[in-house]
Amino acid sequence: MWKIRKNIEDEEDLLMLGAGNNKRRFWVRPTLQKRNEKGVDKLIMNLQNDDVGLNGELRSSFKNFLRMSSHDFENLICLVGPAVKKKNTNWRCPISVTERLSLTLRFLATGDSYHSLMYQFRISTQSISLIVPEVCEAIINALSGYIKMPSNEEEWKKVACEYEKIWNFPHCVGAMDGKHVVIESPILSGTEFYNYKGTFSLVLFAVVDASYNFIYASIGCQGRISDSGVFKSTSFQKLMENCSLNLPEKSVLPGRNKLSPYVFVSDDAFPLSPCILKPYSGHQDKGSKNRIFNYRLSRARRVVENVFGIMASIFRVFRKPMLLQPKKVEKVVLACVHLHNYLRKSSSKNTYTPPGAFDSEQLDTGTIERGTWRKDQQSSQSFLSISQIARKSSIEAAEVRDEFSEYFISEQGQVPWQLNYS
Repeated sequence: MWKIRKNIEDEEDLLMLGAGNNKRRFWVRPTLQKRNEKGVDKLIMNLQNDDVGLNGELRSSFKNFLRMSSHDFENLICLVGPAVKKKNTNWRCPISVTERLSLTLRFLATGDSYHSLMYQFRISTQSISLIVPEVCEAIINALSGYIKMPSNEEEWKKVACEYEKIWNFPHCVGAMDGKHVVIESPILSGTEFYNYKGTFSLVLFAVVDASYNFIYASIGCQGRISDSGVFKSTSFQKLMENCSLNLPEKSVLPGRNKLSPYVFVSDDAFPLSPCILKPYSGHQDKGSKNRIFNYRLSRARRVVENVFGIMASIFRVFRKPMLLQPKKVEKVVLACVHLHNYLRKSSSKNTYTPPGAFDSEQLDTGTIERGTWRKDQQSSQSFLSISQIARKSSIEAAEVRDEFSEYFISEQGQVPWQLNYS
């Protein structure tokens, strides 16, 4: 009888020590309980103080940590705070808005694992797995006004004027592209997300303006879907097909007589249509109008390539496969897209994209100076180009492209250096 009683007492001791599954040894680990003493709130304050040196010189400690200035961070707290703030309870104080937002931004900036972030922020991995998707969704909702597709002819014409002024491409209302965001193999997904590059991915489709801002973004297509399938699955394609984009009416290009539509520029991955221009396929003779057209098209389309490159360089969660399920990956990617526009349009945008970040050209020769994001060779490894498949286009679409190619070799449409690159 005594031995039986002793065994029962031993089992109870093991349960109290945490060896059993019914009782926890700690409600919160002792190390994590020191979050209020040594947590991120004080780190943020120290970084803000460190950014102004003894002689008043500005440093970039805060920007290096969260990828934005302290002013943008404080403003983002005001926008996101109401959606992520939690109430106090009789048991314990909640994780603050500052900690939640800092944790999420640090995850986007580095792509560190939840276990690594746990020791840095003194927040359990279980809580982090809930906080990151919640804050990302709050960022998307709070910054939804920063990604706005033009809704009428006047707004589209403003985009076209920028492309003509900056990139010498009239009637262009956006550059479009799609990229694969690499993820880990989703549970029980088979080959659904397996792409032609041999990785698992979700596809991000985007349209950008001449100032490196997103005007449309969609993610969610599985990596195995072809390029045409990705485009057809977007609401953007449906609006274009139904003529619901409210694009401006056709008008003549400068110095030309034929009416031409307003168009989007793309690469070979997309179908040629009256509203979508893509390069001429195959080898083109040096100096020919087709080759000149391809150069001028790639020059305008470089904008979207730079946007993807900058975003992947700043938010390094893209540099490695995301160890999240697809629905959470969608929130993470869209949060980065919204943050890109938010930081590009903020008063301190030079903190996010300093001079030299994007590709630039010398006005007299057209020589390309590579942006600083290209020096980071790993910055775009998470983005894989969509496969290119030849397809037959309509006669009307081919005539539109030919009209643009004729314009680019005309006196009004040519640029002095184009023969050097075509």
